[in-house]
Amino acid sequence: MMGEWIAFWDSEHSIYVNARHRDIHYRTIATHVSKHVPQDAEVLDYGCGEALHANLITPPARRLVLCEAALKVRGALASRFHGHDAIEVRSPEEIAAFEPATFDVVVMHSVAQYLTAKEADVLLALFHRLLRREGLLILGDIIPPHVSAATDAMALLKFAATNGFFGAALIGLVRTAASDYWRLRSRLGLTRYSERAMVEKLGAAGFLGERAPANIGHNPARMTFLAHRK
Repeated sequence: MMGEWIAFWDSEHSIYVNARHRDIHYRTIATHVSKHVPQDAEVLDYGCGEALHANLITPPARRLVLCEAALKVRGALASRFHGHDAIEVRSPEEIAAFEPATFDVVVMHSVAQYLTAKEADVLLALFHRLLRREGLLILGDIIPPHVSAATDAMALLKFAATNGFFGAALIGLVRTAASDYWRLRSRLGLTRYSERAMVEKLGAAGFLGERAPANIGHNPARMTFLAHRK
């Protein structure tokens, strides 16, 4: 499942309806994540995507490692943040070789829905190893079972109306319905978790987790979880 989604995100796709949508999307995520990051923390953002505004996380972070599996996206990240002393770009294979207890914070936002339950378990085990004893795991954009594509569409339209790209969002939703994304989503599905199921999954991986008061990003119907090692 993960491999096909990585190939999609590394292709020319139309998930973002225009440049403003892409910019505001990543700015919102970076702003929300930064509120959870302690001063001088070392942070891993796993499956970061284009991370256009990752610099907003540094500071407070002293070091930010951006991990992205999609080769072209990772290359663009490396170019974008070349020369930024606090930001480095790594592949998943490189992250897996890091020493234990490397990070104070690990973030994985809007990735879990593209993983099978077993794939998610493998990553949670990795994060448990990479986090320091008092470290924080942030899992964002977890989709509850009851949240539909229509709910996601309404959240996007509200976000678009607030940020000045409502017309483009309407057109984009029509375009998405006939896109490779929708065909892939229809065939593979998205992995969903209830609040209880995610807390239990975190517990099985050695974490004590709870749902955050608000989700990271623009969609309030989805969930963010904050977890610490047991």
